[in-house]
Amino acid sequence: MPAMLRLFAATSLSMVGALAVSAPARADAIEDFYRGKQIDLIIGYSSGGTYDLYARLVGRFLGDHIPGKPRIVPRNMPGAGSRLAAGWIYNIGPKDGTVMGTGDQSLAVEQAMGDKALTIDVSRFQYIGNPAADNNTTGAWHTSGIKTLEDAKRQEVPTGATGGSTSSQYPKAMNALLGTKFKIITGYPGGNEINLALEKGEVAVRGSNAWGSWKATRPDWLRDKKINILVQIGLTKEPDLPDVPLLIDLAKNEEDRAVLMLLSASVTIGRPLYVAPGVPAERVQALRDAFNRMAKDPVFLAAATREGFEINAVSGEEMQKIVNQIIATPKPIADRLSQIIGGVEQNTGHK
Repeated sequence: MPAMLRLFAATSLSMVGALAVSAPARADAIEDFYRGKQIDLIIGYSSGGTYDLYARLVGRFLGDHIPGKPRIVPRNMPGAGSRLAAGWIYNIGPKDGTVMGTGDQSLAVEQAMGDKALTIDVSRFQYIGNPAADNNTTGAWHTSGIKTLEDAKRQEVPTGATGGSTSSQYPKAMNALLGTKFKIITGYPGGNEINLALEKGEVAVRGSNAWGSWKATRPDWLRDKKINILVQIGLTKEPDLPDVPLLIDLAKNEEDRAVLMLLSASVTIGRPLYVAPGVPAERVQALRDAFNRMAKDPVFLAAATREGFEINAVSGEEMQKIVNQIIATPKPIADRLSQIIGGVEQNTGHK
């Protein structure tokens, strides 16, 4: 028996030693892979919008938290409401962890609706994290005469959108369920171009913009009351928008509320960061761990504060669950939303 115990003890110690070596070995493998490399951060919209600005903020700091400290290079690939970039990452880009992307938060909703134009399975993206989960808003330019949603029910309202994203989905849903008269003009490559169109009088309303984005990129518009926030889209109200109606609260019945709840759920996805299917699990985990460390880094948080960005980070693991839950929405609700917002947007030539 003593001999047996000695053998068991020796075997146990060898196993512990092997486990102790394996974790650093895995970390060393990640560090060896990323050392001296570059990660391309593909942004599905043009420069100057919120997706672009948040991605560039993250890109400046995330590499410091990844073993091997790779350089992160933002690259804009606008088109089709960020689907062009998402499709490139999914089908063409390297699947080794040297490409990350960010794209429209509503892609999971579009998949739940069975959108045939969406040719990828967004649940197969491997989500790294989201730096900002805040409500979206629909806002009108101060000279448009549109101060409330009731005003938008009385006259046709030219509304800027990027394509089949929340910027067109929200106005479509409000037209169908609330009786507004938003005339949706699509094809703007990003939010910055829609803002310029507002200033020029080309459109009267921006179909969607995060509340945090208004505060970060156009604080003077809020201060000078150049933008009227008509409605906020989310599951609860923003604390500093107590008097702006929440879209789900405007539903006329429970069926409409369920549809608007699905449409509103994507705000929790925020400004997602993801990598392609096929990226090795250990590299995905390393990127997720790096994102979580960055989200708590005082240097990163201080930079975000200086630049007017609010950080309400969501982990990659939590985002994966949220995306899967949205895609699993009961079919009758998803089908009804599809009928409402799945048609071709009105267009006046902005491609």
